Amino acid sequence: MIRKLKDGKYRLYSRKKDEKTGKRRNLGTFDTREAAEKHEKEVQYFKRG
Repeated sequence: MIRKLKDGKYRLYSRKKDEKTGKRRNLGTFDTREAAEKHEKEVQYFKRG
């Protein structure tokens, strides 16, 4: 899940919420949406590994 921040960057959050905090985990901040989407694909591939 990618969200745009106020400073114009994009942050990748986990799809599921963390049981302990009730929030989504921050999986990285990127300058472009394309970079965030690329990293999201890499994360999903790694999870299936």
